[in-house]
Amino acid sequence: MTTRTNPFEELERLFERMSHQFEEASQSWGTGEALEPWTGGFETMAVDLAEHDDEYVASVDLPGFEREDVEVSVTDHTLRIAAEHEETAEAEGERYLRRERSHRSQERSIRLPGEVDPDAVEATMKHGVLTVTLPKAETEKAKQIEIE
Repeated sequence: MTTRTNPFEELERLFERMSHQFEEASQSWGTGEALEPWTGGFETMAVDLAEHDDEYVASVDLPGFEREDVEVSVTDHTLRIAAEHEETAEAEGERYLRRERSHRSQERSIRLPGEVDPDAVEATMKHGVLTVTLPKAETEKAKQIEIE
């Protein structure tokens, strides 16, 4: 009598070994969760910076962040955006099988190509997209000097 073997057993063992090795390797990236981003916990925010006649407009993707989580500042030709969010809601007696939502922090500084009026900067946030409008600073026109 011939014993029939399952042709997929070897494949199943291969996938189990790969899964185990992936989980071991992910522990060196951060918290040990297999699905943690490859960036090791450091994320960068995507920024588009456009120049118009009288202003610069920065559009920044910040999914999952609320207005209260974001800080915007402008100093010397630099736009600085910092965002920090922490999940604090934990249910008593809750037993998590996987926990991937926790503390997130991002920061980005963008060098601006020209002077801006820091008192006139405006920022709005809608659907996870921060839009910062930076009016260009008034520059004095060169004054023609008469030579005597």
